[in-house]
Amino acid sequence: MNTTRPEPTTPDPSPAPAAADAGRVVLLTTSHRVAPGLLSWPAWQALRAADRVLCADGAHPQLPYLREAGTAVDEAAPTAEELVDACAGGRTVVVVATGEGEPALTDGLARLAGSGRVRMPELELLPASYDLPGARLLDLVQVMDRIRAECPWSSRQTHQGLAKYGIEEAYELVEAIEEGDRDELREELGDVLLQVVFHARIAEEDQDAPFSIDDVAGGIVAKLIHRHPHVFGDETASTPEEVKEHWLRTKAVEKRRASVTDGIPLAQPGLALAAKLASRVRTAGLEVPLPQAPGIGYELLALAARAEAEGVDPEAALRAAARAYRDAVRATEGVEK
Repeated sequence: MNTTRPEPTTPDPSPAPAAADAGRVVLLTTSHRVAPGLLSWPAWQALRAADRVLCADGAHPQLPYLREAGTAVDEAAPTAEELVDACAGGRTVVVVATGEGEPALTDGLARLAGSGRVRMPELELLPASYDLPGARLLDLVQVMDRIRAECPWSSRQTHQGLAKYGIEEAYELVEAIEEGDRDELREELGDVLLQVVFHARIAEEDQDAPFSIDDVAGGIVAKLIHRHPHVFGDETASTPEEVKEHWLRTKAVEKRRASVTDGIPLAQPGLALAAKLASRVRTAGLEVPLPQAPGIGYELLALAARAEAEGVDPEAALRAAARAYRDAVRATEGVEK
């Protein structure tokens, strides 16, 4: 007698193929960074062709616009099994996803498909609106609004109190650039951007002359367009020198300054200040001899003017030399970099 026990059989783990009569599920996702109602044409086609449209969030910002367009939306949060049943007979059900993306529903559908025991409807993820470049800036504005309203420290800050942080963040950005650290560069750019958004948020509360981040952005957009007539106008420029000439000419018309020194911040570091003055004098074609007097200050002034004439940033050059000096000191001390 053959006593060999037959090998046990296991069910096929692959999911049952989708059948035409099993219907179709369309998970419609939208971006909160795009105005409600601005959906893609494929999204509107799917909504109009659907046998049923569901949304678990009765306060979803898209619902008023869908209903205004004649799309009936049922406020319901079906389970995966209920959704599969709703598609039976070849029906199409569109689920307007909430901000979380319906993870419970999609996980349930995945479990059903993995069981191999359910004839699954066709599943489609359809992005109905997309983030445009720069859309995350809207998140930053919203976060800043909330912090300004609810944080005990941030709600008390003023332009004057934050000024020192702007200087610190600018120097940290310069250091990241000079070090060539890409991760640090990204972080420091964010810190500088925070300063801009923070100051703009404070400015909204000014009683006499309020302005917002949109005013700030609008102002710089207008300035960039006006100072780039070779890009947005009829002027031509084929070299960086010609671009700089356009910039300086339009800037002079805008500012109508009495002196080439107007607008130069005197609080900046000394070498940078000296180089900036020398640059303005040279660009304007003025013949202004450097003041001659004994002392290191006048020697540094002459060095800064010479560096500017040779196309060297004296501040960056001195920082590079200072870093080399720091490394030499650490090497003498036996300290690793």
